[in-house]
Amino acid sequence: MRTEADPGPPEAAGQGATATEDTTGSGGADAPAVRGGASPAWAAVGLAVVLALAATTRFLTSWVPEAAAGTALAGFAEAVEYPVYAILLGLLGNLVLTLAGVRDRLAPAFRTEFFIKTGLVLLGSTVLLDVIVRAAGPAILQALFLVTAVFLFTWWLGGRFGLDDRLRALLASSVSICGVSAAIAAAGAVQARREQLAYTASLVILFAVPSIFLLPWLVGVLGLDDAQAGAWIGGNIDTTAAVAAAGAIVGEDALQIASIVKSTQNVLMGVVAVLLTAYFAVKAAPAGEGAAARPGLTTLWERFPKFVLGFLAASVIATVWANTGGDGAQDGLDTAKALRDWFLIAAFTSIGLEFRAGSLREAGWRPIGVFALATVFNLLVGLVLAFLLFRGFSF
Repeated sequence: MRTEADPGPPEAAGQGATATEDTTGSGGADAPAVRGGASPAWAAVGLAVVLALAATTRFLTSWVPEAAAGTALAGFAEAVEYPVYAILLGLLGNLVLTLAGVRDRLAPAFRTEFFIKTGLVLLGSTVLLDVIVRAAGPAILQALFLVTAVFLFTWWLGGRFGLDDRLRALLASSVSICGVSAAIAAAGAVQARREQLAYTASLVILFAVPSIFLLPWLVGVLGLDDAQAGAWIGGNIDTTAAVAAAGAIVGEDALQIASIVKSTQNVLMGVVAVLLTAYFAVKAAPAGEGAAARPGLTTLWERFPKFVLGFLAASVIATVWANTGGDGAQDGLDTAKALRDWFLIAAFTSIGLEFRAGSLREAGWRPIGVFALATVFNLLVGLVLAFLLFRGFSF
């Protein structure tokens, strides 16, 4: 695992995870792995693997319901959406490539973060601006309340469990905001050890993958409507890719709200990074380490998730196109939706291909307990906020 964080002094229990290549399933710019060592030929083969698995996912998505029609499994087959096939195929591909000894050579092509952010920008073209405007108010309120409550609870709980302040900052940021991206931003702000970042990233994906399937099931059990379901999913699952996967399982409307809520929450990553930088520079930095640079607008811009701007720009363009493009407008929007699906499928496939659990083997139990309890707290508070703020929302 590579990060710009200063190694720092040895830390307390739960921070002995071995530093490894990206264990998070969130490649690309936000991945802590170094991707520059593979040859272009191996990268091309890796990309071919991703595309082949994505094409297989598209085939299964249409073929399985047709094959199961008229059988007892028909309802189940109809309910299984493309994120499920993509992740399962990615995990299977991960196993095969690992056994063949070529997975690490192909890994530079498994660019989950690039695929998901491109897919989410394209998603903006399928979410017309009026939906964003009507969802923005409750989404902002939910983000402010949820991020603040979950961050402070996780920080307090980490202190009760005796965790080091730097690890507490990584855990609190990842649970409350957006998983690995927030953990990396926090790691730079607090000068965390790379082992701490590896450990936190592994916990994020370990909890996020089951949530892809668990939360859509709970949505049905609790009887949430699409807007409430999307808000709950977007406010609680810690990775943007997993949010998109779970939202897609529930339905198109839920996916739209989940993405808006998650994007709104992601914006707070820059604010939290600035506050953590200031806190550790002024109060928490041990003597002799030196004061960090005074945080300002430049730091905030560096931490800002810029794909959010692309999402909004695509929505504006699509809204103008839908209102001025005449009879051919829908064809253009359908093309954007098809491209969106391909990028999201590639992202979900890469989640499976990139997944590693190695950095958890040597870890202690206390950070896992903090992360698990904070996740439950996040689910409960997020459910209340989603139910209240998005009740009666209409598309």
